[in-house]
Amino acid sequence: MEETGRSYYSNEDELPADRTLCAASAYEEKYYLNPAFGKLPPDVLKELRIISILFTEEIGGVFAIGFDEKGNLVFHTESRASDYSYDEIGAELMIREIQKNRADLLRSLELFYRLIRNDLISAGDEETADNTTT
Repeated sequence: MEETGRSYYSNEDELPADRTLCAASAYEEKYYLNPAFGKLPPDVLKELRIISILFTEEIGGVFAIGFDEKGNLVFHTESRASDYSYDEIGAELMIREIQKNRADLLRSLELFYRLIRNDLISAGDEETADNTTT
């Protein structure tokens, strides 16, 4: 895998899989929704898909939406070091635009995550226990 460029609004190199809500890649032209969040309303899922795909179409690279340890929503974007078409300035501006224009949606997602976080952690612990007993 190639070395990656900058990331915005995330102090981590990558979002942990269990805290990643969704992601899109301009390189693979794919969209990913974490199945743990499949119970979100269809309209919300559609909005997340639109946000993620539009971001990668306009900016390039990889874009992910997830949560930090405290349940705050974070955006993560990165590019391959050889990707000179990736727009770093545009990435920051587009994330700010998403935060401004979709503030209600983002607040609702944070609330949803904080409510289900314990269930997700418990499910992960059970899965780990199942894997160690087999």
